[in-house]
Amino acid sequence: METAPSFAADIKPLFREKDRQAMLDHFDLWSYDDVWHNGQRILAKLIAGEMPCDGAWGEGNVATFQNWLDSGMNP
Repeated sequence: METAPSFAADIKPLFREKDRQAMLDHFDLWSYDDVWHNGQRILAKLIAGEMPCDGAWGEGNVATFQNWLDSGMNP
């Protein structure tokens, strides 16, 4: 059985320092609580290719983020 993704191991590393800096006026992408509270908004932007601002994530990274949301948002 595959282990559910965790924020620390699987989600936080997807966000680069420049992604974090670009979004700090709204929320901190390196903060579990901030990403937990804004998860659906972030997912919508990722799916639309609007985030990160310098180019869309590949399908694998978007799927990992969605899987994290769907599996309970483990810290």
